[in-house]
Parts: sequence; structure tokens; C-alpha cells
Amino acid sequence: MGIIASIIVGALCGWIASKIMNTDAEMGALANIVAGVVGSAIGGTIVQFFGFSKEGGLLWSILVGVLGACILIWIVKKIKH
Repeated sequence: MGIIASIIVGALCGWIASKIMNTDAEMGALANIVAGVVGSAIGGTIVQFFGFSKEGGLLWSILVGVLGACILIWIVKKIKH
């Protein structure tokens, strides 16, 4: 995936994760992008650990990215509070 596509998918993953974790009001666009891109790396590592392929189609990439972004947001919330 190219860098622009990674940023767009990362932003979508971060936004969906912020909706799931009820942090959308306190996160801006840049935070959503960072959460999504970093979350995608976290999610890819986790699914690979459990024996699944981290490579797949767009839907799989979004699901993995949302999983990782939710985990990242949860960790950040625990550290902040």
C-alpha cells in the first residue's frame, strides 16, 4: 500500500476506533491518523502472533487497523487516567 493510501486507511481506522472507544470528541484528525497508522502496526503484529496473515484485502486491513487502534486508545486512556 502506498503512503497516501496508508494515511487514508489509517485515518478511517483511527476514526472508527475513536467512535468505538468513545474518544471521538477529544481526538482530532491528526490523532485519528496517528492512532490508525500505529494501530495498524499493533493489530498486524497481534494477528500475525495468532497465526493469521497480516496481508489481505482492504476490509481485512481496516479490521486489523481498528483492532490495533482500539488497543492503542485503551492503553493511552489507562496511562492518562
